[in-house]
Amino acid sequence: MTGPSSPTLAQCLAQAQALGLARLDAQMLLLHSLERPLHERAWLLAHDTDPLTPEQQTAWQVALQLRLAGEPVAYITGRKEFWGLTLAIDARVLDPRPDTETLVDWALAVLPAPSQRPNSLRLLDLGTGSGAIALALQHTRPDTQVWAVDASEEALSVARTNAAQLKLPVKFIASDWFAQVSGEFDLIVSNPPYIADADPHLAALRHEPLQALTSGADGLTDLRRIVAEAQAHLAHGGWLLLEHGFDQAEAVRVLLTQAGFIQVQSHADLAGHARCSGGQKPPK
Repeated sequence: MTGPSSPTLAQCLAQAQALGLARLDAQMLLLHSLERPLHERAWLLAHDTDPLTPEQQTAWQVALQLRLAGEPVAYITGRKEFWGLTLAIDARVLDPRPDTETLVDWALAVLPAPSQRPNSLRLLDLGTGSGAIALALQHTRPDTQVWAVDASEEALSVARTNAAQLKLPVKFIASDWFAQVSGEFDLIVSNPPYIADADPHLAALRHEPLQALTSGADGLTDLRRIVAEAQAHLAHGGWLLLEHGFDQAEAVRVLLTQAGFIQVQSHADLAGHARCSGGQKPPK
């Protein structure tokens, strides 16, 4: 039952706006509180005068306070849309960012069409976290074989759950970058930690796993290691594509060039920042 003081959906969204929450965040939190799919934002508009039940109102207030305290929406709802896939997300993994879809776009662009390859392409996702990149690639290119690596068993547990729910045959490896990886791949992608240990922006990311965020004094420790070791695991003509910080593109391109990669270049994210850099292992 709802009482005379029960807020409507429209009033809940107005409350969130008054508290400074982004409209999209508020809509997803409200849908979560109503136990409805997170993509049903149009449904909210059609039912904006519906009142909340007491249970829904309690759930809404809890979600609202968690978000105001800085917790990512994905951790509150336990779900995140990435590349059209609904992923299970919790505090064991990073909250996948829309900008990372730039890396998926580029990866798909450099892959040969199935008709151009007699054998199945082998793809590797280093530091897979929730599995977002690996699962997006496997979903879009079912003709490929995708492996996903993470040093965190907790992260791999989340990624395996997502692969099972999505019925995608990604293979998972527990490994510190390439340490337990064998064979050659046609494409290696990675969204590694790339924030400097003392970066002031870390305070805003306190809810997310620190080991998945920071990488030494300049944020490049893991990127250096991946670039240095990648050629030994790439087929001739294969590509290494890396996500990095908005101000690290030049440094990463230098690393790639020094390591012997060709066609070294960067791609911009949704905000126009050079967010990904990569290069090709020279063909034979």
